[in-house]
Amino acid sequence: MINALSGVMGPYVIRIFHEELKAKDAVTVKNCQNLEDFGGHHPDPNLTYAHELVEDMQQGDYEFGAAFDGDGDRNMILGKNGFFVTPCDSLAVLAANLNVIPYFQTHGVHGYARSMPTSGAVDRVAEKNKKSLFEVPTGWKFFGNLMDSKLISICGEESFGTGSDHIREKDGMWAVLSWLSVLANIDRSVEKILNAHWTTFGRNFFTRYDYEEIDGPGPFAMLKRLEGMAMSNEIVNKTFNTAYGNKQYTVKLMDDFNYT
Repeated sequence: MINALSGVMGPYVIRIFHEELKAKDAVTVKNCQNLEDFGGHHPDPNLTYAHELVEDMQQGDYEFGAAFDGDGDRNMILGKNGFFVTPCDSLAVLAANLNVIPYFQTHGVHGYARSMPTSGAVDRVAEKNKKSLFEVPTGWKFFGNLMDSKLISICGEESFGTGSDHIREKDGMWAVLSWLSVLANIDRSVEKILNAHWTTFGRNFFTRYDYEEIDGPGPFAMLKRLEGMAMSNEIVNKTFNTAYGNKQYTVKLMDDFNYT
């Protein structure tokens, strides 16, 4: 199931999946007419704004689902029954399986990179595969510099952007086709691929909080407090109890990215 969210990717979805790959009977597509107002919806490939894809996948009729944003550079991956693949895990799984993608069989793999807010899932892949790993500030230009220097081959960010050095940019269609290459070679469901990946590399849990349309001094005070906590390391090495389950976790690092 591919949902273009009425963005620019619509015609490309039809051309690639139905005409080039001749998979019209195997691939159901939705919202592939690119509309100026995106059909009145917000073309953001996440669980909130791409809820139509989520609901379709939750029916259990499709093995793989993907959505693109308005200009097609970002993507969201879902498995059967709505199994959600975080952008961080998506990057890590692709990094761990670049050997099944023809481009990298020819050009090789230099290293990996992620933005600072992205979880360390790909770090584990880099360590096991003995590849370089770079953490960069938010902004795709930093990835571009690394690719120009042939230091990395694949990169991604927590905001659903994934790309490689084939064009130096984030490329939603490339990410989806790469995922299909992985599925075809491993011949497992998306969920089983993730479970096997976590068994091999370990699992990073990731949560992103978005604060929208808020005003007043409260938000700024909260951010200032968080920045202060990061600078002072006041919670590092402290252990906290979970609200449920009677588990304890110790803080290893609280990070606030800086450029020096």
